[in-house]
Amino acid sequence: MPSSVIKFMEYQEDSNTLKITFQTGAVYHYYDVPEFVYIGLRQARSKGRYLNTQIVGQFPFKRLQ
Repeated sequence: MPSSVIKFMEYQEDSNTLKITFQTGAVYHYYDVPEFVYIGLRQARSKGRYLNTQIVGQFPFKRLQ
C-alpha cells in the first residue's frame, strides 16, 4: 500500500538496518531493527503511524541527507 510519508524503504538483514527515504527526500538509517518490525511496517495500513509508534524513538538512527 502506498504511503503519503514514506517514498521508499529497504531492509538489510545482515545488519538489521532499515533505510527509509521520505517523500521529502530525507533519508534515515534505523539500526538494530528486527525483521518482524520491518515486515510489520511493510504490511501496515498506515505506514506513517506504524513508523511513529514502533520505530521512531525505539531504535538508534542517523539522518543521511
